[in-house]
Amino acid sequence: MTELCLVRHGQTDWNLQGRYQGQSDVSLNQNGLAQARTLARQIQGQTFAAIYSSDLKRAKETALIIATAMHLPVIFDARLREINQGEWEGQLVDIIRARYENLWQKRSVDPASLRPPGGETVGELAERIQAALDDIVHLHPGLSVLIVSHGLALATALCKVRGIPIGQAYTVIPENAQPVWVEWGES
Repeated sequence: MTELCLVRHGQTDWNLQGRYQGQSDVSLNQNGLAQARTLARQIQGQTFAAIYSSDLKRAKETALIIATAMHLPVIFDARLREINQGEWEGQLVDIIRARYENLWQKRSVDPASLRPPGGETVGELAERIQAALDDIVHLHPGLSVLIVSHGLALATALCKVRGIPIGQAYTVIPENAQPVWVEWGES
């Protein structure tokens, strides 16, 4: 088993506004930068074999702040990106609910298989994240690895580890810049 420290990126303005970020390349806000610096101090004494991150700005900025404090390079992996929300990206949740009322209702019934127009399903996201984490664990067996990614992406990993149905991923999204430690064995 490999110990993974899963970290959701720091806060963005879109988090505050209630916008779906998906794979839109949004930067951290000032609070998000401060959260990343605080997290870097909190985990300073930990030893990691590697740091992996999504290649989207908000995760990349978070990872680089941590990596600088730990004197480690960051390995960027596009598979660690957030779910592709398609046409929903950049929109406020209230607007999505109103504009895509039928789809939004289906999301509440079967969130794992709902596909926003032009996007991917939570099930597809879970497969992508699991494959990425399996590959990372294969490269660092029995060691500790820091993973910087996104809320729903990490929630799918937490569902796998905790035996929670993937349809409940929205209920286990971690807070911004708060580490969650898990044991991960290759699937």
